Amino acid sequence: MEVLRPKKLETHPGEQVIPWARRQLELAREILDNPGGGLLFATQTIGQVRAALEERDPERWEGIVAILGEAEDLAVHRDFEQSRRRLAGALEKLTPK
Repeated sequence: MEVLRPKKLETHPGEQVIPWARRQLELAREILDNPGGGLLFATQTIGQVRAALEERDPERWEGIVAILGEAEDLAVHRDFEQSRRRLAGALEKLTPK
């Protein structure tokens, strides 16, 4: 077997990132304050979506990335209501071109 280089990892290419991101953020919003790991999973999920959007098109998603950063920070500080509001705001803005 000859290995020339790693395959390009292209999960959710192009506009396919939007439905994936929306599903992830909706799930995070639902489980944010669930006991037994909800906060951990939710903040990890918010961070993954934020990183994925920023990685793909930093200029296009700049506003949403900032909102998600706020939502993640609020969740870590256990301000679940405000975090959910930020997530709802990000979901409203997360639309195709």
